[in-house]
Amino acid sequence: MNSYKLTIIGSGPAGLTAGIYAGRAELGPVLFGGTTYGGQLMLTTEVGNYPGFVDDILGPDLITRMIDQAKRFGTEIIFQNVEKADFSQKPFKLWADSQEYQAASVIIATGANAMWLGLPSEQKLIGRGVSSCAPCDGFFFKSKRVVVVGGGDTAMEEALFLTKFASEVTVIHRRDTLRASKIMQKRAQDNPKIKFMWDTAVEEVLGEKEVTGLKLKNVKTGEISEFAAEGLFVAIGHIPNTKFLEGSGVELDEKGYVKIYNESRTNIEGVFTAGDVHDTVYRQAVTAAGAGCKAAMDAEKYLAELA
Repeated sequence: MNSYKLTIIGSGPAGLTAGIYAGRAELGPVLFGGTTYGGQLMLTTEVGNYPGFVDDILGPDLITRMIDQAKRFGTEIIFQNVEKADFSQKPFKLWADSQEYQAASVIIATGANAMWLGLPSEQKLIGRGVSSCAPCDGFFFKSKRVVVVGGGDTAMEEALFLTKFASEVTVIHRRDTLRASKIMQKRAQDNPKIKFMWDTAVEEVLGEKEVTGLKLKNVKTGEISEFAAEGLFVAIGHIPNTKFLEGSGVELDEKGYVKIYNESRTNIEGVFTAGDVHDTVYRQAVTAAGAGCKAAMDAEKYLAELA
């Protein structure tokens, strides 16, 4: 039987940091990295806000370093997806690639994926002018014209943040009213750098090697137009990677995020969580890493009390 003291699910900064700390604590952890590993950093080009790197580092390179560090401290990494979990009894059970694994404790760090517009041209230019995170990438758009797509609080927050760098920020929304809270609407509408384009959808992202503009469609009139811009920030929401937790016993909120109790603890004793799979506010590599550290330390304490 594949049995472990600690199993970590997820290979972004949260999961890998948990692996580093758990490995150093000699817990002999196994980490399920998934067939598509590394989380959102794998879609990021230059990372300039992660402590310890004077010069920018590529997101995939940062993940590779974390993987190597976790392995150095004895974390076993399996690049498979956890398909199902059962936390109704101990030891906990997980299934990956049709194999059953047992664990005395588990850290869930599977992250959340940004929702995209679903355009081939958008996917081609992610990291080359297309982004889903203004705090991550806003710095690279100094004195440039950028567009934010969305109408909720997140879109307003992204637009306001980008005014620190961009020469002009245009919010494009497919409706004629915003979904954002009144206070966020007012802040955005009162900012002289932010303009609004209503009843409009992005049909195509223009540019070969980097974003040069957008092809737009007025959803009421059907009119097609082009809009010059050097950056596109998609702010239409995130989807937590928690489908495999359905029926597991772990409590999720109405949007599917893991509910958290007292730092990293879930509703089930011995099951912990870290990173964007529960964090709907910060969504940064450094905050995810910090959460992974806390989860590993909490798991270590829990396991020590079991001994």
